Amino acid sequence: MLIGYARVSTDDQNLDLQRDALKSVGCERIFEDTMSGANADRVGLAELMNVLRVGDTVVVWRLDRLGRSLKNLIQLVDCLETAKVGLRSLQENIDTNSSGGRLVFHLFGALAEFEHNLVRERTQAGLVAARARGRMGGRPKRLNPTKRALALKLHHERNHTIEEICKMMDISKSTLYNYLDKADSDVTGIA
Repeated sequence: MLIGYARVSTDDQNLDLQRDALKSVGCERIFEDTMSGANADRVGLAELMNVLRVGDTVVVWRLDRLGRSLKNLIQLVDCLETAKVGLRSLQENIDTNSSGGRLVFHLFGALAEFEHNLVRERTQAGLVAARARGRMGGRPKRLNPTKRALALKLHHERNHTIEEICKMMDISKSTLYNYLDKADSDVTGIA
């Protein structure tokens, strides 16, 4: 059975073009979502996945209507393949029921993994280069070492409340508690 899936990103967009295309190729049912693809809770897609049976084919107008990203699309296709369900994209003219369609998807997957590895390698190389120049990364400390020591001293003297210390230092309670925890772990030798 051909089962359609259509999605638009916003309420002001219209599903008519996708509906018409899916009906014209013979989709017996069409599931729809009207929300961003970045939203993981797509009710229409979840319903679609629940009704699929072996031998069904999911039909989409374009691949970007199904997956939030290439990685997500490949994961969905893997789920469909495991369930022995095909995928057909009308605009890209891809059908995973054919050996050529499966090949295209395996190439997409390999390219996505390659790109992910390149990004990771460049990120690691950049971090190594920054460390070699003395930059450690991360968010800068809210207080310089002198003010941090003063905040700790004020806390240990017990003459001021946490709120008063935070107000004097212009920091949040969580920042002060982080400094206190760090000072305690440095004293006890726990890293």
